[in-house]
Amino acid sequence: MAAGAFPDFVEQVGLIDHHVHGAFRSDGDEARFQNSLNEGNTEPLAHPEDTYNTQIGLAIRRWCSGILDLPRHASPSDYWNRRSELGELEVSRRMTRAAGVGDWLIDTGLDAADYLSRADMAEVSGGRTHEIVRLEMVAESLIQEIANPSEYVDEFGQRLQELTRSAVGFKTVLAYRAGFDQNLSRPAPAAVVEAARRWQENTRAGTHAKLTDLTLIAHGIYTATSMKLPLQFHVGFGDRDLDLHKTNPLHLLDFLRSPEVRETPIMLLHCYPFEREAGYLAHAFENVYIDVGLAVNFTGSRSRDLVARSFELAPFTKILYSSDAFGPAELHYLGARLWRTAITKVMSGWIDDDDCSEADARKIVQLVAHENARRVYALP
Repeated sequence: MAAGAFPDFVEQVGLIDHHVHGAFRSDGDEARFQNSLNEGNTEPLAHPEDTYNTQIGLAIRRWCSGILDLPRHASPSDYWNRRSELGELEVSRRMTRAAGVGDWLIDTGLDAADYLSRADMAEVSGGRTHEIVRLEMVAESLIQEIANPSEYVDEFGQRLQELTRSAVGFKTVLAYRAGFDQNLSRPAPAAVVEAARRWQENTRAGTHAKLTDLTLIAHGIYTATSMKLPLQFHVGFGDRDLDLHKTNPLHLLDFLRSPEVRETPIMLLHCYPFEREAGYLAHAFENVYIDVGLAVNFTGSRSRDLVARSFELAPFTKILYSSDAFGPAELHYLGARLWRTAITKVMSGWIDDDDCSEADARKIVQLVAHENARRVYALP
């Protein structure tokens, strides 16, 4: 391998981030930034400055400092002061453009006034944006609007069908709302109507506005699979309100064996610490795809081993890049930066050990970076 040839190729390859959220829109205090560097704890941290002393804290000061015109490993105080001088929008512009992402597939389920919209993300980053529709959000909107729960089945299907005109995929947060260790068979329409009736009564009484009913969640999943667009599942690592042991994707085996879902791409997001289990499912089921987004940022320098494990069983045509960045735009850049560093190390080792040719390594990088996502989501 010619010195620098393959690493330079990886640095220049364009990315499609197939699962991401908006960056912060407006300036905030340092505690907001620090709290955003902890994925598991959804409450304000008692000692938010501790997040600088983590893998992600080290990685931000190593890799993001230069984007802000600071030396590598800038101190937390220097980093925050420079960030504050530039302002949130300028930080977002610099970070998203440095990521080398041409297309952002944005889960709109976390849209809020504090975060850049799809249009804003496109303007700030200079890339294109596409919508991923969160099923539970559609249901939560619908139950507030229909007059009679008997309308729920038909109305939900019609709404999803309308959304397919612009969206490129769907997402479920079943992992948070119920876990995977459930009976995920398709519910009968009568059971869906009865569940909708109970839920509507509860919401009108001021309780249970968030969808947690497994019957309605399963109905949403099967309605989405009938439309054949990619369906994303949050898997593994996330906020502490999920039960991590119930998000092992092996619990989805019966669901994946169902003939009703075999023609729908099932996208297993994040996967850590179940990346090997997810790799097995991508190996065993032709319609299953994986990524290790989110955990790449939070494992920092250890993400090289995580990326390497994702290449053990899963076919290279079934692995995608994502960052799952949300909030600080450092995460939109850092996901790409750490992925490039990791895949360079992994693939260079394969080349040096004569496990594959450089031409094969380049092809694998292109598949994961953008070709798989472009094909599966039918992007132009």
